[in-house]
Amino acid sequence: MKYQPLSADLYIRNREKLAQKLAKDSVAIFNSNDIMPTNADGTMRFRQNNDLFYLCGIDQEETILLIAPDCPNPAWREVLFLRETNEHIAVWEGHKYTKEEAEAASGIKNIHWLSDFDQIFNSVMALSERVYLNTNEHLRAGVVVETRDARFIKSCKERFPLHEYERLAPIMHELRGAKEQAEIDQLQIACDITEKGFRRILNFVKPGVTEFEIEAEYLHEFVRNRSKGFAYEPIIASGANACVLHYIENSRPCHDGDLLLMDVGAEYGNYNADMTRTIPVNGKFTERQKAVYDAVLRVQREAMNILRPGTNIQDYHKEVGLIMQSELIGLGLIDQTDVKNQDPKWPAYKKYFMHGTSHHLGLDVHDVGTMHGPITPGMVFTVEPGIYIPAENLGVRLENNIVIQENGYFDLMRNIPIEAEEIEELMNS
Repeated sequence: MKYQPLSADLYIRNREKLAQKLAKDSVAIFNSNDIMPTNADGTMRFRQNNDLFYLCGIDQEETILLIAPDCPNPAWREVLFLRETNEHIAVWEGHKYTKEEAEAASGIKNIHWLSDFDQIFNSVMALSERVYLNTNEHLRAGVVVETRDARFIKSCKERFPLHEYERLAPIMHELRGAKEQAEIDQLQIACDITEKGFRRILNFVKPGVTEFEIEAEYLHEFVRNRSKGFAYEPIIASGANACVLHYIENSRPCHDGDLLLMDVGAEYGNYNADMTRTIPVNGKFTERQKAVYDAVLRVQREAMNILRPGTNIQDYHKEVGLIMQSELIGLGLIDQTDVKNQDPKWPAYKKYFMHGTSHHLGLDVHDVGTMHGPITPGMVFTVEPGIYIPAENLGVRLENNIVIQENGYFDLMRNIPIEAEEIEELMNS
């Protein structure tokens, strides 16, 4: 692996936190993700299941984690099952974890090959009343393929129909919502790599360069700093493209006088940065562009100050909407009549700011965590207001990643240039 792995101590603590949430005499099972096919004999790059990774740090396909805290046999309370390697696999795919390496990485002492899974699982199930199974229950998930978890759920219920079944997802959402310091440190590295990419392109962008050339500059900088690459499909959107929220074609030339909106982030050790910056292609904001830019920056800074422990994320979004409403009135985009006659379900400001301001960030870019309960210290959020004016071919979004603390927040992107004047200075230096 390219990245520096975290200490097994983190994964030991994470499993201890999970064990405290499980009912008595229960067993929990976590499966790795599949390697997904493309065409012919092609496959996509493997990406580990984030719940399994959170609990053991093993970044390899065909891995199973079994946790049964009350099992009478101590050897079966934590068991990690790995794909057994051989000479053929070593030649064609490279090195796989040895049992000793897996123990060092995860802190789990009982490591078995996958061939032992059925026997041990049958024995543990005979001693368990409940079984916890994992699914993707993200609020925005659109699962259209049958996952390894789904296949396991089906086979497990067929083999053991009389056990009581429970959901792991709500527990994992709660646990993963608040990050340990080691996780925050990984996120900081991802943000620092993202900063290097951004500073690189500030010296590269000029009229005539294409969006995909800018994408390539980011990728070069990310990979050379031990990232796998982009945390998500990058948005490199110049001119009118910036008003398309999920524009990922990145195919057009950047023109003199355009703004360039870039929503990009580096991945590091499976943790993700999520940055948006908007810059002038020619290195100088027009008066109108700067007015819109500064309005978005003011909204972002006020939003950061609202995110505090105890705040409800839904109430937060409403409050940010009111701040944006004021800025849009100041820009002449809406007026008090628009506000007076607005549909409460779709306020007037949403014509120019139609998405949410913040989401959880971590092992997933849109990470799991509460979207209705109170915010707690250790949670990591994006803060990303934007103003999009298709009639002016102008879109501005600014996005930083912050850690919620007891008395405020810590900005993981505090060193990434964001003031309009600093961006102009760097682009023209």
